[in-house]
Amino acid sequence: MIRAQCIVHRGDRLLMAKHRLDGEEWWCLPGGGVEPGETAAQAAIRELKEECGVIGKLVRQTSHTIDEVGVGSITFLMDIGNQEPIMGTDPEFEKCNQILVDLCWIRLAEIPERDRVYLWAAGLVSVPQFQSEIYRWGDLLSYPHR
Repeated sequence: MIRAQCIVHRGDRLLMAKHRLDGEEWWCLPGGGVEPGETAAQAAIRELKEECGVIGKLVRQTSHTIDEVGVGSITFLMDIGNQEPIMGTDPEFEKCNQILVDLCWIRLAEIPERDRVYLWAAGLVSVPQFQSEIYRWGDLLSYPHR
């Protein structure tokens, strides 16, 4: 299965979707599965519309990851202009059991490290606004404690 997802930002804030399933919550980029007959870019645009109510303009692909069993993601940088996102739904889940529980513009410092690591794999490092943030981190070592 391949997930198509979108990096959408305004300055130093990312458009993020909060998911909840089986008592677990996590932040992720808007996106979802690529359907048969659909390109990853088409899926990313469709998923952005379904989950966020906005129409994205594809800027460029930022990453393509895949694991040893064929599960992966393709990420695209998207421009939504001045459209204001509104929380939609994930059509793969019934209305009463929605996995999508929140949608907001959020800074990297407000995202848990576990969720943030996926953003770097998604190609966030290739977006100039976030490259400058990396350079401000300095040389100190850090790692979450067990």
